Amino acid sequence: MNRSLSALTINIGKAGINDNVIEEIKRQLKAKEMVKLKFAKNISSEKENYITQIVEKSNSKLIDLRGNVAVIFKKKR
Repeated sequence: MNRSLSALTINIGKAGINDNVIEEIKRQLKAKEMVKLKFAKNISSEKENYITQIVEKSNSKLIDLRGNVAVIFKKKR
């Protein structure tokens, strides 16, 4: 895994995702291409739904999912 991703970039807690979270993910994808997301343990039942929404709304791809951490990618243009 890329060393620049060793640090977590976005936490997703019990409030889930909203437009502000999606916009921040898009902003970080534009700047870095890859974003590391960590989901709170208490939302594990919603995690796959959130990942699907994030990938669709940010036009990115899921690269890795391990436990409560996901890595998404969007190629710079």
